[in-house]
Amino acid sequence: MRSGWYDAETRETSGLESVAISDMAAPDMAVLAARAALGRSPHTPEDFGALMHSAAYHQGPDGWSSQHYILQNTLRQPITALEIRQGCQGMLSGVAMAAHRLAYEPDKSAVLITGADNYSTPLVDRWRTSRLSILGDGAAAVVVSRVGGFARLLSVGTHSAPGMEALHRGGEPLFPPAVTVGREMDYEARVKFWMDEWAKGNVPPMEHPGEVLQQALDKGLKDAGLHLDDIARVCHPSAARGALRDQFLDPLGIDLERGIWEHTKRVGHIASADVFIGLEYVWRSRLVGPGDKVLIFTGSPGFEAGCAIVEIISSPEDGA
Repeated sequence: MRSGWYDAETRETSGLESVAISDMAAPDMAVLAARAALGRSPHTPEDFGALMHSAAYHQGPDGWSSQHYILQNTLRQPITALEIRQGCQGMLSGVAMAAHRLAYEPDKSAVLITGADNYSTPLVDRWRTSRLSILGDGAAAVVVSRVGGFARLLSVGTHSAPGMEALHRGGEPLFPPAVTVGREMDYEARVKFWMDEWAKGNVPPMEHPGEVLQQALDKGLKDAGLHLDDIARVCHPSAARGALRDQFLDPLGIDLERGIWEHTKRVGHIASADVFIGLEYVWRSRLVGPGDKVLIFTGSPGFEAGCAIVEIISSPEDGA
């Protein structure tokens, strides 16, 4: 704030206190997160059938495979490695895909999922590109396994409203891509585009993110055989307090204290890794324990929303 990056009035309104910033390449952060996750798992590298890496922003050289770089520096196995380009929902969708894969691949018992982004680049102003959140740098990794772990996956629910893709596109041309012509990433310019269009009588897509998320949540709760009252804590994305409540928590009937606002207001929005860093936070902080159900939810441009419900089955002191 003293440097003029984030003005005092905006900060006060947002409720945000700090943001995670790194000078490390996103794939290298993913490698560190993956090594930590692998160190806690009971698996050997030969147990893994796939690696899935999620990214919302550029990872390195054009035409390069960040996912195979991560694979080479972690499992070093001749298995498939793929990148999930689904914005902030990528890791959560990776969990669902991993569960599906393990269901039909009996000779493999685990899948490694990573997510990482670093926005410390010349074409991103993390403080102003979106009024909804400040972009943070970081990574997370998850081992999806048939044989152990600190949490059991009960269900995954997703729902999309593809008509809303126009909201995230605004008036920006599809070609050439912005980064190839040196244009900054600017979500607020897209918001202004639709405000101007609305003033002209051209109504933008009007579905509410909270309504899309509710559909995903209903599916997740039904598959898990649970009600929202059964959920002990909610891991949500990092966002400004008003946006978090208006777009996500209030429509679902979840109060701020039931979520992880005390954590997210200090780290910034770390794309797909956001909510899994949040899960680590509630578990390591012992805000949840064995038997507790945790709801993880997030969304992606498109618009799509997803949730996962897990049951905590061990405590940090159990050695995980």
